[in-house]
Amino acid sequence: MNYILHLLVYFNIYVIVAMSLNLVVGYCGLLTLAHAGFYAIGGYTYAILAINFGWEFIPAALAGAAVAAMLSLFVSVSAWRLKGDYFVMVTLAAQALIFSLLYNWTSPGEPLGSLKNLTNGPFGITGIPRPVLFGWRVATPAAFAIFSTVIAAACLFVLWRLKTSPWARLLLSMREDELAARGLGKNTRLAKVQAFAIASGLAAIAGALYAAHVRYLDPSSASLDESILMLSMVLVGGLGNFRGPALGAAILILLPEVLRFLHLPDAQAANLRLLIYGLLLVVMVHVRPQGLAGEYRIQ
Repeated sequence: MNYILHLLVYFNIYVIVAMSLNLVVGYCGLLTLAHAGFYAIGGYTYAILAINFGWEFIPAALAGAAVAAMLSLFVSVSAWRLKGDYFVMVTLAAQALIFSLLYNWTSPGEPLGSLKNLTNGPFGITGIPRPVLFGWRVATPAAFAIFSTVIAAACLFVLWRLKTSPWARLLLSMREDELAARGLGKNTRLAKVQAFAIASGLAAIAGALYAAHVRYLDPSSASLDESILMLSMVLVGGLGNFRGPALGAAILILLPEVLRFLHLPDAQAANLRLLIYGLLLVVMVHVRPQGLAGEYRIQ
């Protein structure tokens, strides 16, 4: 039962990530590889505030979202003039910069969270406390599964309200023809900044939820592999709608777990599972390039 609850928590975390990333990739039409960096920023912010200052989950997660939203300006401002491959390279540089900061911002002997040892470098942060909500500590797996479901539902409600608003139609018009949208007097630059800030903030909340669940955090949460996994969830599920990223998150979380039950030789099990996983993704991309539930194929 705890195994199922663990998978439910992971689904709740990654559905927030995939839905928020879809706001940028599916609605703005901008391919980004920096999402894992903002996800990690949320986790580190929660860990430092909870350990050093005793902050509860909600204010610490919101603080992480605010930090990630501010840092997203480095990516969104570059989107004013850059598109396509050039913009992808900027986001890749931002992701690499965040990973390097998390990996190298350490000084042995200094207290965790100080200006000289903010992240503890490659050793990561251990002993991250469980979430505390109005004095109630979420301690059991069942309680954390319920807690993560509530947080995910709140984030998805915010995204649903945004995606059914005129603002979302502005993003779609900008995706299809930005010059035409600007010709109609729409402020597309502000819309890009807003979309990146909201998506990065929600990813940071998911990162805080991950840190509280695992109770350990290291720079690998901001790695390129993690960014590619997040982008794959959106691309596999489908772009430009509400159901596609949720479907992609469910598939890419459950598929590796299903492959664990195959009776593969122990010596080659990990490599064979990775091979089967990659082949299934390649087949899916050829058969359904717009995603399983997609309405838009990124150009």
